[in-house]
Amino acid sequence: MARLSREDRQIALGRLKAGQSQSAIARHFHVSQSTISRLWVRFQATGSVADLPRAGRPRATTAAHDRFIRLRHLRNRFLSASSSVQALPGPHRLSDQTVRNRLHEAGLRARRPHRGAVLTRRHRQNRVQWGNHHLRWTVRNHWRHVWFSDESYFLLQRHDGRRRVYRRVNERYSPNCVDEAPVHGGGGVMVWGAINTAGRSTLVHVQGRITAQRYVEEILRPHALPLLADQDAIFQQDNARPHTARLTTQFLTDHHVQVLPWPSMSPDMNPIEHLWDELDRRVRRREEAPANHRDLLQALQEEWDTIPQQDIRHLIQSMPRRCRAVVAAQGSHTPY
Repeated sequence: MARLSREDRQIALGRLKAGQSQSAIARHFHVSQSTISRLWVRFQATGSVADLPRAGRPRATTAAHDRFIRLRHLRNRFLSASSSVQALPGPHRLSDQTVRNRLHEAGLRARRPHRGAVLTRRHRQNRVQWGNHHLRWTVRNHWRHVWFSDESYFLLQRHDGRRRVYRRVNERYSPNCVDEAPVHGGGGVMVWGAINTAGRSTLVHVQGRITAQRYVEEILRPHALPLLADQDAIFQQDNARPHTARLTTQFLTDHHVQVLPWPSMSPDMNPIEHLWDELDRRVRRREEAPANHRDLLQALQEEWDTIPQQDIRHLIQSMPRRCRAVVAAQGSHTPY
């Protein structure tokens, strides 16, 4: 029988008892229909879906070992298999792979973790309050009036460790197999942009360190204010220091700009963050990669202008779902 975990066997058995077809269950678990058929035959014959006794190498771990490994990794998801080998009580001769196999049986596999902002208790409370306050906001009556803004930094060359090279043994240091990268990614470009269901701003190049004075004179006055001419327009910005400085808040007040209160450490609530990811992917997919900062800026501006407005509209239409998600997560991280 194809290897289904104990939990998956019980789930499959429950679906069979509920009357679901064997073919549908097989497709769900990505196994053959005969595997599900044999599972049902075994249950009818023995009243159990456990493995039958078989010849072969005896199991290296006891039930107590399995429980120790499972609970240890459930309590701390970032532990390595080798650390559990060393922490197992009593004499044993287990390998790291044996520990991994036991974790696989429990449905635990090593995966890339999601990277999120550091959220304190106060951050979570503020995020929940913000989500509850905007739960009744609709796209038609509220979110379509909001201009979401943000700055983002794009590297000239990004090396995230996921790129692969096909090579033979002993070719690790061959010139055509080495991924050469400048220190710190070769620098990058900082840009500012804003989006709305009806349009977008120009992509503004931000040179050097941004201050409140520069933010007002180089971004808000020439680029943001024309977008906010409508009396129903709402301006969104995060809580970066140049955004919350007294000079900035006074400028926005003097020009009667309605600002959307924003919870700290909440990039997952801002749909423009997904647009930055899409913009980066579009630049990386170009046949000719940018060779310098000027090329990178030009590529960013060209790709920014070609992103369909429908994609931006779809992102902003997700705001009600984002509010519900942050409330359901009690202010913790969300899938967005």
